[in-house]
Amino acid sequence: MTEGLETDVEGMADVAQRRDELAARVRTHAGEIARELAVFQGGDYGQQAFQTDAGTWTIKYEAGDVQYLRFEPKSGEETYVVSSKQPPEPEALETAMADYGAFVAAYNEYVRSFEGMLADVPDEFPEIESTSELVAERDRILERIRDVGNAMASELYRYEGEYGTYATTVSGSRWELKFDGDTASYLRVGGSDGVYLISQYGPPPATEVRRLADDVAAFVESFNEHVDDLEADLSTVSLRDN
Repeated sequence: MTEGLETDVEGMADVAQRRDELAARVRTHAGEIARELAVFQGGDYGQQAFQTDAGTWTIKYEAGDVQYLRFEPKSGEETYVVSSKQPPEPEALETAMADYGAFVAAYNEYVRSFEGMLADVPDEFPEIESTSELVAERDRILERIRDVGNAMASELYRYEGEYGTYATTVSGSRWELKFDGDTASYLRVGGSDGVYLISQYGPPPATEVRRLADDVAAFVESFNEHVDDLEADLSTVSLRDN
Protein backbone atom coordinates (compact mmCIF):
# COMPACT_ATOMS: atom_id res chain seq x y z
CA MET A 1 0.00 0.00 0.00
CA THR A 2 2.97 2.33 0.39
CA GLU A 3 4.38 1.82 -3.08
CA GLY A 4 5.11 5.17 -4.67
CA LEU A 5 5.49 6.96 -1.39
CA GLU A 6 9.08 5.90 -1.38
CA THR A 7 9.71 7.40 -4.83
CA ASP A 8 11.59 10.71 -5.02
CA VAL A 9 9.57 13.65 -6.39
CA GLU A 10 11.29 15.44 -9.23
CA GLY A 11 11.69 19.16 -8.54
CA MET A 12 10.52 21.89 -10.93
CA ALA A 13 12.79 24.56 -9.54
CA ASP A 14 15.34 24.29 -12.34
CA VAL A 15 12.69 24.53 -15.03
CA ALA A 16 11.02 27.50 -13.33
CA GLN A 17 14.34 29.26 -12.89
CA ARG A 18 15.23 28.70 -16.54
CA ARG A 19 11.77 29.96 -17.55
CA ASP A 20 12.10 33.10 -15.39
CA GLU A 21 15.60 33.85 -16.69
CA LEU A 22 14.43 33.51 -20.29
CA ALA A 23 11.33 35.64 -19.68
CA ALA A 24 13.50 38.35 -18.11
CA ARG A 25 15.83 38.38 -21.11
CA VAL A 26 12.87 38.60 -23.47
CA ARG A 27 11.41 41.51 -21.47
CA THR A 28 14.70 43.39 -21.73
CA HIS A 29 15.05 42.69 -25.44
CA ALA A 30 11.42 43.47 -26.27
CA GLY A 31 11.75 46.61 -24.15
CA GLU A 32 14.25 47.92 -26.69
CA ILE A 33 11.68 47.40 -29.44
CA ALA A 34 9.04 49.16 -27.33
CA ARG A 35 11.28 52.18 -26.85
CA GLU A 36 12.08 52.36 -30.55
CA LEU A 37 8.39 52.21 -31.44
CA ALA A 38 7.53 54.89 -28.90
CA VAL A 39 10.16 57.22 -30.34
CA PHE A 40 9.15 56.51 -33.92
CA GLN A 41 5.39 56.78 -33.43
CA GLY A 42 5.71 59.84 -31.21
CA GLY A 43 3.47 58.77 -28.36
CA ASP A 44 3.72 57.66 -24.76
CA TYR A 45 1.70 54.56 -25.43
CA GLY A 46 0.51 52.38 -28.29
CA GLN A 47 0.78 48.94 -29.80
CA GLN A 48 1.93 47.30 -33.02
CA ALA A 49 1.29 43.87 -34.53
CA PHE A 50 3.77 41.91 -36.62
CA GLN A 51 2.99 38.89 -38.79
CA THR A 52 5.20 35.84 -39.12
CA ASP A 53 4.66 32.52 -40.83
CA ALA A 54 3.73 30.99 -37.48
CA GLY A 55 1.33 33.64 -36.21
CA THR A 56 0.93 37.20 -34.95
CA TRP A 57 3.06 39.03 -32.40
CA THR A 58 1.57 42.08 -30.71
CA ILE A 59 3.68 44.40 -28.59
CA LYS A 60 2.05 47.04 -26.40
CA TYR A 61 4.10 49.80 -24.83
CA GLU A 62 3.61 52.65 -22.42
CA ALA A 63 6.04 55.36 -21.31
CA GLY A 64 8.69 53.77 -23.49
CA ASP A 65 8.49 50.36 -21.81
CA VAL A 66 6.88 47.11 -22.89
CA GLN A 67 3.51 46.38 -21.27
CA TYR A 68 3.00 43.05 -22.91
CA LEU A 69 4.25 40.90 -25.77
CA ARG A 70 1.62 38.47 -27.01
CA PHE A 71 2.09 35.60 -29.45
CA GLU A 72 -0.99 34.24 -31.23
CA PRO A 73 -0.10 31.15 -33.21
CA LYS A 74 -2.12 30.17 -36.25
CA SER A 75 -3.36 27.24 -34.22
CA GLY A 76 -3.45 26.91 -30.46
CA GLU A 77 -3.74 29.25 -27.50
CA GLU A 78 -2.19 32.69 -27.35
CA THR A 79 0.78 33.24 -25.04
CA TYR A 80 1.76 36.39 -23.18
CA VAL A 81 5.52 36.06 -23.44
CA VAL A 82 5.83 39.34 -21.49
CA SER A 83 3.07 40.60 -19.23
CA SER A 84 2.40 42.28 -15.90
CA LYS A 85 0.82 39.08 -14.60
CA GLN A 86 2.22 35.60 -14.04
CA PRO A 87 4.95 34.31 -16.37
CA PRO A 88 3.92 31.93 -19.18
CA GLU A 89 3.94 28.17 -18.86
CA PRO A 90 7.34 26.73 -19.84
CA GLU A 91 5.92 24.74 -22.75
CA ALA A 92 4.01 27.73 -24.11
CA LEU A 93 7.08 29.91 -23.73
CA GLU A 94 9.16 27.35 -25.58
CA THR A 95 6.67 27.31 -28.47
CA ALA A 96 6.62 31.09 -28.69
CA MET A 97 10.37 31.44 -28.45
CA ALA A 98 10.77 29.15 -31.44
CA ASP A 99 9.22 32.00 -33.46
CA TYR A 100 10.74 34.94 -31.56
CA GLY A 101 13.53 35.40 -34.08
CA ALA A 102 10.96 35.68 -36.85
CA PHE A 103 9.16 38.34 -34.80
CA VAL A 104 12.34 40.40 -34.47
CA ALA A 105 13.00 39.97 -38.19
CA ALA A 106 9.46 41.22 -38.94
CA TYR A 107 10.08 44.25 -36.72
CA ASN A 108 13.38 45.01 -38.46
CA GLU A 109 11.69 44.74 -41.85
CA TYR A 110 9.00 47.13 -40.63
CA VAL A 111 11.67 49.66 -39.67
CA ARG A 112 13.52 49.28 -42.95
CA SER A 113 10.29 49.90 -44.87
CA PHE A 114 10.48 53.54 -43.80
CA GLU A 115 14.03 54.14 -45.02
CA GLY A 116 14.20 57.17 -47.29
CA MET A 117 10.60 58.14 -46.53
CA LEU A 118 11.60 61.72 -45.61
CA ALA A 119 14.39 62.08 -48.14
CA ASP A 120 12.41 64.32 -50.50
CA VAL A 121 10.62 66.32 -47.82
CA PRO A 122 11.68 70.01 -48.03
CA ASP A 123 13.31 71.54 -45.00
CA GLU A 124 13.27 75.12 -46.23
CA PHE A 125 10.10 77.18 -45.93
CA PRO A 126 8.86 80.67 -46.87
CA GLU A 127 9.55 83.60 -44.59
CA ILE A 128 6.89 84.23 -41.96
CA GLU A 129 5.15 87.59 -42.07
CA SER A 130 5.25 89.42 -38.75
CA THR A 131 2.02 90.43 -37.00
CA SER A 132 3.79 92.98 -34.81
CA GLU A 133 2.41 96.04 -36.63
CA LEU A 134 -1.12 94.63 -36.63
CA VAL A 135 -0.86 93.76 -32.93
CA ALA A 136 0.48 97.21 -32.10
CA GLU A 137 -2.42 98.87 -33.94
CA ARG A 138 -4.94 96.58 -32.25
CA ASP A 139 -3.48 97.38 -28.84
CA ARG A 140 -3.53 101.11 -29.59
CA ILE A 141 -7.24 100.97 -30.47
CA LEU A 142 -8.04 98.85 -27.42
CA GLU A 143 -6.19 101.29 -25.21
CA ARG A 144 -8.38 104.12 -26.52
CA ILE A 145 -11.48 101.97 -25.91
CA ARG A 146 -10.26 101.28 -22.37
CA ASP A 147 -9.77 105.03 -21.78
CA VAL A 148 -13.36 105.64 -22.91
CA GLY A 149 -14.60 102.76 -20.75
CA ASN A 150 -12.78 104.11 -17.69
CA ALA A 151 -14.24 107.59 -18.31
CA MET A 152 -17.73 106.10 -18.46
CA ALA A 153 -17.02 104.02 -15.34
CA SER A 154 -15.95 107.16 -13.49
CA GLU A 155 -19.24 108.88 -14.33
CA LEU A 156 -21.28 105.82 -13.39
CA TYR A 157 -19.40 105.55 -10.11
CA ARG A 158 -20.24 109.17 -9.29
CA TYR A 159 -24.00 108.81 -9.46
CA GLU A 160 -24.75 105.04 -9.27
CA GLY A 161 -22.43 103.75 -6.55
CA GLU A 162 -19.39 101.57 -6.01
CA TYR A 163 -20.05 99.07 -8.78
CA GLY A 164 -22.66 98.12 -11.37
CA THR A 165 -23.28 97.89 -15.10
CA TYR A 166 -24.52 99.96 -17.97
CA ALA A 167 -26.02 98.10 -20.95
CA THR A 168 -27.61 99.07 -24.22
CA THR A 169 -28.15 97.68 -27.71
CA VAL A 170 -25.99 98.79 -30.62
CA SER A 171 -26.44 97.40 -34.14
CA GLY A 172 -28.53 94.57 -32.76
CA SER A 173 -25.95 93.46 -30.18
CA ARG A 174 -25.96 93.91 -26.43
CA TRP A 175 -23.13 96.10 -25.16
CA GLU A 176 -22.47 95.91 -21.44
CA LEU A 177 -19.97 97.91 -19.41
CA LYS A 178 -19.26 96.71 -15.89
CA PHE A 179 -17.54 99.12 -13.52
CA ASP A 180 -15.88 98.72 -10.15
CA GLY A 181 -15.22 102.09 -8.62
CA ASP A 182 -14.03 104.45 -11.31
CA THR A 183 -12.52 101.67 -13.44
CA ALA A 184 -14.09 99.58 -16.20
CA SER A 185 -13.96 95.88 -15.30
CA TYR A 186 -15.08 94.78 -18.74
CA LEU A 187 -16.82 95.89 -21.89
CA ARG A 188 -18.59 92.92 -23.44
CA VAL A 189 -20.42 92.75 -26.75
CA GLY A 190 -22.91 90.01 -27.49
CA GLY A 191 -23.98 88.60 -24.13
CA SER A 192 -22.25 86.08 -21.87
CA ASP A 193 -20.57 84.31 -24.81
CA GLY A 194 -19.65 87.54 -26.54
CA VAL A 195 -16.44 89.42 -27.21
CA TYR A 196 -14.66 91.27 -24.39
CA LEU A 197 -13.20 94.50 -25.75
CA ILE A 198 -12.12 95.37 -22.20
CA SER A 199 -11.27 92.62 -19.71
CA GLN A 200 -8.69 91.46 -17.21
CA TYR A 201 -7.68 88.70 -19.61
CA GLY A 202 -6.02 88.78 -22.99
CA PRO A 203 -7.09 91.07 -25.84
CA PRO A 204 -9.65 89.90 -28.41
CA PRO A 205 -8.61 88.95 -31.96
CA ALA A 206 -7.82 91.82 -34.29
CA THR A 207 -10.69 90.71 -36.56
CA GLU A 208 -13.18 91.24 -33.71
CA VAL A 209 -11.70 94.64 -32.90
CA ARG A 210 -12.09 95.63 -36.55
CA ARG A 211 -15.70 94.40 -36.60
CA LEU A 212 -16.76 96.21 -33.43
CA ALA A 213 -14.62 99.35 -33.33
CA ASP A 214 -16.99 101.38 -35.52
CA ASP A 215 -19.81 100.81 -33.03
CA VAL A 216 -17.90 102.16 -30.02
CA ALA A 217 -18.95 105.70 -30.94
CA ALA A 218 -22.61 104.66 -31.04
CA PHE A 219 -22.20 103.02 -27.63
CA VAL A 220 -20.74 106.22 -26.18
CA GLU A 221 -23.53 108.30 -27.75
CA SER A 222 -26.11 106.01 -26.17
CA PHE A 223 -24.39 106.43 -22.82
CA ASN A 224 -24.36 110.21 -23.18
CA GLU A 225 -28.07 110.18 -23.96
CA HIS A 226 -28.59 108.07 -20.86
CA VAL A 227 -26.71 110.65 -18.77
CA ASP A 228 -28.70 113.50 -20.34
CA ASP A 229 -31.93 111.75 -19.43
CA LEU A 230 -30.73 111.34 -15.84
CA GLU A 231 -29.81 115.00 -15.62
CA ALA A 232 -33.22 115.98 -17.00
CA ASP A 233 -34.93 113.81 -14.41
CA LEU A 234 -32.83 115.26 -11.60
CA SER A 235 -33.55 118.81 -12.73
CA THR A 236 -37.22 118.29 -11.90
CA VAL A 237 -36.49 117.43 -8.28
CA SER A 238 -37.25 120.26 -5.89
CA LEU A 239 -36.34 120.61 -2.25
CA ARG A 240 -38.69 123.56 -1.67
CA ASP A 241 -41.42 123.20 0.93
CA ASN A 242 -44.93 123.01 -0.42
